[in-house]
Amino acid sequence: MRRPKKKVYDYKKALRAEEKNKKVSKSSVDSTPKDEVKEMFMSWFRKNRKVGQIMSKQNVVKDILTKLDMKQNKVLEVAMNDLKSSGFIETQEDGVTLVLTQKGFDSLD
Repeated sequence: MRRPKKKVYDYKKALRAEEKNKKVSKSSVDSTPKDEVKEMFMSWFRKNRKVGQIMSKQNVVKDILTKLDMKQNKVLEVAMNDLKSSGFIETQEDGVTLVLTQKGFDSLD
């Protein structure tokens, strides 16, 4: 009797499939945590409606950082950079104190 052929594991095929899965997961990064963080900042400014409103370091810690989960914590810096690049907020020299801009105030509606 003949022995059945052993299945040969195709490492290259497995690597290609793994790379494809990685590319998909990187490109489909869940943006909802980032949007949630941005909304946390904007809701704080909505409560304190005033152009030039300053969100101090203490406010950031008390109202934002303590409420973040692990996913949101990872995208905190990205969310802040998005808000800065869109012109809704400005950061002061300490890097944590935030100031609401006119554009940000207009977007609060």
